[in-house]
Amino acid sequence: MYTTTDTARSGGIRTAFRRSEAWLDQRGKWAWIATMVLGFIIFWPVGLALLAYMIWGKQMFARSCGHRRRHDHSHSWGRHAMRPGQPTGNGAFDDYKAQALRRLEEEQEAFEAFLQRLRSSKDKSEFDSFMDERARSNAAQDAAEAAGADASPETGARPGEY
Repeated sequence: MYTTTDTARSGGIRTAFRRSEAWLDQRGKWAWIATMVLGFIIFWPVGLALLAYMIWGKQMFARSCGHRRRHDHSHSWGRHAMRPGQPTGNGAFDDYKAQALRRLEEEQEAFEAFLQRLRSSKDKSEFDSFMDERARSNAAQDAAEAAGADASPETGARPGEY
């Protein structure tokens, strides 16, 4: 019977990179950014390589913090945790929230209706004042033409002169 032993170490550089990637993924986006900044401070090609990996290799944090935020429901105070339709589990608060949202929607509709009435009344008053002004100017122009038709032109005046 033959026994074989592995003379090479298990893992290698790829495993180390995978472990460090998993460690940074657990800590989120800011750990990646801090590592990239440190890479730029220590040796700029390392920071540049980390930046390229973050942008193209990880589809801009697709697996790290975005994955955790979508699938980790243990804490409900995330960025979009309190959506209007999402129940919190507290019945009294959910009822209060529904009533408050309904009241706010009614107030918003009433305010929008008020603004529409205000706009239409302002437009109507502006239109009425325009029509009144136009009627006055037409009446003044008609009176001037009637007065001008009665007066005879002077003998030495040329047409177009006053």
